[in-house]
Amino acid sequence: MLLPPLIRGYFIEVEDREMKEKNPWHMPVTIIISVIGVIAIVALVTVAVLQNKPLHQKYKYGIVLDAGSSHTALYIYQWPAEKDNNTGRVEQTHSCKVKGKGISSYAADPWGAGESLTVCMQEAKQQVPVKRHHETPLYLGATAGMRLLNMENSSASDKVFEAVEQALQRFPFSYQGARILSGQEEGAFGWVTVNYLDDRLEQGLETTGALDLGGASTQISFVSDKYDGSESPSNSVTFRLYGNDYNLYTHSFLCYGKDQALRMALAYQTQLGPRTISDPCFHQGYNVSKEYSELYNSPCVSDRKPNGPPVTFNHQGMGNFQQCQEVVKRIFNLTSCKYSQCSFNGVFQPLLQGPFGAFSAYYFVMNFLNLTDTSTPLETVKDKLTQYCATSWAQIRLEHPNVKTKYLAEYCFSGTYILTLLTEGYNFTSESYSNINFIKKIKGSDAGWTLGYMLNLTNMIPAEAPDSPLLPHTGYVSIVTVMALLLFLLFILSLRPLWLRCSKRPQIV
Repeated sequence: MLLPPLIRGYFIEVEDREMKEKNPWHMPVTIIISVIGVIAIVALVTVAVLQNKPLHQKYKYGIVLDAGSSHTALYIYQWPAEKDNNTGRVEQTHSCKVKGKGISSYAADPWGAGESLTVCMQEAKQQVPVKRHHETPLYLGATAGMRLLNMENSSASDKVFEAVEQALQRFPFSYQGARILSGQEEGAFGWVTVNYLDDRLEQGLETTGALDLGGASTQISFVSDKYDGSESPSNSVTFRLYGNDYNLYTHSFLCYGKDQALRMALAYQTQLGPRTISDPCFHQGYNVSKEYSELYNSPCVSDRKPNGPPVTFNHQGMGNFQQCQEVVKRIFNLTSCKYSQCSFNGVFQPLLQGPFGAFSAYYFVMNFLNLTDTSTPLETVKDKLTQYCATSWAQIRLEHPNVKTKYLAEYCFSGTYILTLLTEGYNFTSESYSNINFIKKIKGSDAGWTLGYMLNLTNMIPAEAPDSPLLPHTGYVSIVTVMALLLFLLFILSLRPLWLRCSKRPQIV
């Protein structure tokens, strides 16, 4: 029956009022619950974000002084403070080369050894934040130069260390001492540095061997599957790093750094006390007067000094690579070996395995000679070195006017020595030579023993692989956000029956 408009309007108004009374969305309690639910979800997401967001990075620092035979260098390292003794990535942030020679050259003036470090230590004060000074460890490690001085004159060695310690203790860092590293330590820590910087240890990848050449010694260190340490165990060092065991072969040859090797080569040529020598390892036209007393002023050659030699001798260059290589070979004993296989001087060495990183003097010499590309065939490398050695001394000086004369004069010998050491000494072949990579830095940090030394002393490399978080920060926040939205959606859907019940209007006939 059709109702009059006035009555029909009345019923519609009553119906709307009843529906508003029954609809929970118009009830204060329901509105409050909804608001609280939204606020709770927003709060949950906010707490998750704030609780797990990356903090402003704070760093700790460490300083290592490398007191080598020819010079001293200072290195500053930093790592995230909140990851100390676990997974913190250690990086080199600064380096400073100390002016002058190595501290072993100050045997007659120990005080000068300490004072020589002042400039670089002042730089360290500027580089490390003041609030971190007191907690920053400071180490000094001396290598082959001080090993030789200690052999020759232990009293002089002690006095140099006393002067160095007094100088370093004047600075506001946490001084941890100065000491002489053994050759084995120098080789092992160099291996740790190379593989740590290349992320091979943490990821459990095949390791890289380490070839280190200094002024007074040379080190070779590598892991071989066929070396278990039973043959010549004195060359074995065992590590457990990031949950992996490494049986490292390492050996250091004292007196076989490039500077002492040159002394031995000259000693071979002056064993009869001549007034003049014609040296194939120096350029044609090179002619310098040198003192016998200076040449033989080293434990590496002191017992070979000829009887009653003249005060000086004329050192003349010939510039012949092939003849130079024959001279260099004479400082090695390549025949004596009581083991299954040897490098030289009767020292056991397992078969070479894997890639090798060659640093320190290896890099600087080969980089100057433009011979760092080991994809170049070995015979081509020898040809280029032959051409370089045959270049006249006058031409060499003309092409390199800014290089110190002493260093410039020795590159022919040094390059020849490096090739001979690698091929005749360490047994690299034409095929395996390409496995060598001449390196100065890895990811911004210098290759060398210093980083490995500090990592060991600060326990920054764990024996076992550290636990990793199940999710990164962004993944955690994303999951919390999605879960919160799903909860909110479920809450809305749970009210759907009320919507449907309240939305149905009664039919009036």
